[in-house]
Amino acid sequence: VQLQASGGGSVQAGDSLRLACAASGLTTSTYTMGWFRQRPEKEREFVAGRRWTGRDIYDGDSMKGRFTISRDNLKETVYLQVNNLEPEDTAIYYCAADGPYTMKPYTEAGQYAYWGQGTLVTVSS
Repeated sequence: VQLQASGGGSVQAGDSLRLACAASGLTTSTYTMGWFRQRPEKEREFVAGRRWTGRDIYDGDSMKGRFTISRDNLKETVYLQVNNLEPEDTAIYYCAADGPYTMKPYTEAGQYAYWGQGTLVTVSS
């Protein structure tokens, strides 16, 4: 299994980005796919997930408002749309996967078996 994250970059506050996670070696429709981020000097935190059932997982209202996860099963790719970026969103964003057909809360890093290398997002004010 390989997960390749892309789409990061240096942007201005208020901009939007769409991050992509291309998966190989698994079928995204049978796995739960998640996005995490690690801000400078912070622990890795959950951002959003998409269960194999199609149901989305968000950690709190703040994430649900600006972060949107989606999945293209034909391309075996999961996306994270981030709108109205803030400097506090500066982080390395990681995608993760677990499955197939498993049911866990999927809001903690330890619940995912596979990880991508991360893509850096830098937001300046």
